[in-house]
Amino acid sequence: MSIIVNLDIMMAKRKISLKELADKVGISVVNLSVFKTGKAKGVRFSTLESICEALECQPGDILEYREEQ
Repeated sequence: MSIIVNLDIMMAKRKISLKELADKVGISVVNLSVFKTGKAKGVRFSTLESICEALECQPGDILEYREEQ
């Protein structure tokens, strides 16, 4: 099972920097970067909600499931 984080794609579509998004969401740039690179072990629903609100998107726009081959 593989979960892909497409946060960088949504950030590019919305033309927002990592620092700007971190400020809007209220988390550190480091923590947001860990999530963006897919290295996070988990994410709180409240954080995901804040990211979606800031980017005006749905959770499915950020997270994707791909079956491992």
